[in-house]
Amino acid sequence: MQWETVIGLEVHTQLTTQSKIFSGASIAFGAAPNTQACQVDIALPGVLPVLNKGAVERGIRFGLAIGAKLNRINSFDRKNYFYPDLPKGYQISQFALPIVEGGELTVQVGDAEKTIRITRAHLEEDAGKSLHEDFHGMTGIDLNRAGTPLLEIVSEPDMRSAKEAVAYAKALHTLVTWIGICDGNMQEGSFRVDANVSVRPVGQKEFGTRREIKNLNSFRFMEQAINYEIRWQIEQIEDGHKIQQATVLFDPDKCETRAMRSKEDAHDYRYFPDPDLLPVQLDEDWIEQVRAGLPELPQQKQARYQGEWNLSAYDAATLTGSRALADYFEAVVAGLTKPDPKLAANWVMGDLSATLNKDNLDIADSRISAAQLAGLLARIQDGTLSGKLAKQVFEAMWAGEAEGDNAADAIIEARGLKQVSDSGEIEKIIDEVMAANAKSVEEFRSGKEKAFNALVGQVMKASKGKANPQQVNDLLRQKLNA
Repeated sequence: MQWETVIGLEVHTQLTTQSKIFSGASIAFGAAPNTQACQVDIALPGVLPVLNKGAVERGIRFGLAIGAKLNRINSFDRKNYFYPDLPKGYQISQFALPIVEGGELTVQVGDAEKTIRITRAHLEEDAGKSLHEDFHGMTGIDLNRAGTPLLEIVSEPDMRSAKEAVAYAKALHTLVTWIGICDGNMQEGSFRVDANVSVRPVGQKEFGTRREIKNLNSFRFMEQAINYEIRWQIEQIEDGHKIQQATVLFDPDKCETRAMRSKEDAHDYRYFPDPDLLPVQLDEDWIEQVRAGLPELPQQKQARYQGEWNLSAYDAATLTGSRALADYFEAVVAGLTKPDPKLAANWVMGDLSATLNKDNLDIADSRISAAQLAGLLARIQDGTLSGKLAKQVFEAMWAGEAEGDNAADAIIEARGLKQVSDSGEIEKIIDEVMAANAKSVEEFRSGKEKAFNALVGQVMKASKGKANPQQVNDLLRQKLNA
């Protein structure tokens, strides 16, 4: 039997406010346990929550970015469950009237595009954290995270593979960091993914029973976890077992999921409106003010790169992988006297990205500025450097051999790397190479094209890589055919 996978994601994005969603306590990461939990966070009797306006604004920003419906009246509910790190015995969330409904996100999956529908995005508070490792036979409770503002983004079950799910999660990560509502730090828990996974026979309309993989905090683990869960569910069904709805955790050491508890449904939480919080009314002027402050979004940039600059869909998607990368790329293009987006894209996506990855650096930490890279590319454009020589200059720039926007020119001068474009000088080298390689010359003239490449290599070697490759090819072929 052939099986189809069905995946929906719930993504918890920590909002970039300075304080918590219902109190003035700090949300800075790394504080000593329980030093950032005030009376509201630990639910002392008589305290009342006060909504953080900044959290609401970030919800509006996200809704506008995905083309969603903003509920002009939205409200908060109590989600009731008992857990040691939830002091009130309930979580304040949005159930009946979330701030965002609908919307969509188009993602690049290999060479194809896919649009993922978004069901809703709602504001809520985070719970605290249970600490097991440092306590023998006991559990510690750290309430620093309690009350941290979250925007939970829920997709429709539109994904059909782990690769599609990862592509969507990465696109969402790019978007929320791009518009400044989340710092995206997965190691610190700022961007956490829950994956709902089920399988069904190909052609069946009804969904299978889903299992939810909780708290995936890396894209690599996410792909591994989903793929394992798919295999496990298919094996269980084919062995005659039924899938039980459950919440599971992923063990990256064993690369497998394990059941944590039976999965609850909405009615299990006994949602009801929070009597301490009034409904939130979004003012039209405020919405338009937020809209005006939005930057050009990733998909808008991708369309512009393809339409105005003739870049491929793949290049456009790669260059908008982060706002910092897109800004760097555009600065390189702007720095060229003769704008050449494709040349800039090749170097940003090629040598620069490879070197950043090798040194485990982000684009913001690049040792070569956009202006410096533009200066290097300008020397390729005017024929001063061949591609091979340009790579040598790039490596020297990365090593810090020269500073300032004209670093490439300084290195070219200091190392004597200027490309030889004088046809007379190149012809002289070609004559010497042909005389010294009479056998290769004869082989080419008898129809062996490979001999031509060997001769080109000898000419480039004799010129120490400085001869203009195109001129070498043209002049050598002319002499061989003479």
